[in-house]
Amino acid sequence: MYPLRRNRRLRANSAIRHLVRETILTPSDFLVPLFVVEGHGVKEEIPSMPNYYRLSLDNLGKEVKELWNMGLCAVLLFVKVPDNLKDNKGTEALNEHGLMQRAINTVKSACPDMLVMTDVALDPYSSFGHDGIVANGQILNDETSEILAQMSISHAEAGADFVAPSDMMDGRIQIIREALEDEELTNTGIMSYCAKYASGFYGPFREALESAPVKQSNVPLDKQTYQMDPANRIEAIKEAHMDVDEGADIVMVKPGICYLDIVREIKDEVEVPVAVYQVSGEYAMLKAAAEKGWLDHDSVMMEQLISIKRAGADIIASYFAKDAVRLMG
Repeated sequence: MYPLRRNRRLRANSAIRHLVRETILTPSDFLVPLFVVEGHGVKEEIPSMPNYYRLSLDNLGKEVKELWNMGLCAVLLFVKVPDNLKDNKGTEALNEHGLMQRAINTVKSACPDMLVMTDVALDPYSSFGHDGIVANGQILNDETSEILAQMSISHAEAGADFVAPSDMMDGRIQIIREALEDEELTNTGIMSYCAKYASGFYGPFREALESAPVKQSNVPLDKQTYQMDPANRIEAIKEAHMDVDEGADIVMVKPGICYLDIVREIKDEVEVPVAVYQVSGEYAMLKAAAEKGWLDHDSVMMEQLISIKRAGADIIASYFAKDAVRLMG
């Protein structure tokens, strides 16, 4: 008895595999994270993130033009703030001539059509390395949210298309949305990190910005009181619904590979685009394994990216974006 259905007919050669492929990556799927520093002519490699760089504003402009020419149309900006400008309230974050505000202007001047998203959190500006104001050993929620709203206004006025609150303070999306509306910045979108887990995968990122929590007496050395417990699933769905109800235009899950079940469930629950951040630790692990010859870099990179999209991601923030697009031809 021969099988009437032979699934291998649809795998017989590359032409048929391409024809029936269910999940396809394109350059438009990617959001490119960029690290910005003060100075001129700076393009310094991040030790734990091979082939990824901190860029001064002049090189940021060049990078953005290169990205656009590759078909990459959206960037997510992060800034490395000098220690002398850090304090407990993130005062520098509100400086209209601050590095973030100038970075936004640089991108828009170099490539007006590039979509600019900006990180909204206090940790790059905090003398404690936390995403919020610290008082009596606690990270304050409501006071922090008010500053995040002011940050968002400042970024929007500088030209940001979307602000991306990554702090996980309760209720901050509504506070930011209302603040933007009050300033008639109605076209500024919000991409909420709705399910940002207290993950061990963030180390290289914190090295890149020198934004890790600082060991001080009575101050938490981790972010577990505001970022999510990796053991929790239902909580992520609740967070997504709350952020959408408060005015988020896009919701994000972070990190990527370990949380694809969360991506799928949130995608099935909400009616806004879902972003996934493939984080620095995921990037660094593959780079290190490939350098050792333990994994094939390109095939594993593409497998991971396809799995993220297959899980339901509409947008993928990834340090692999340029590498992936080059492979796409």
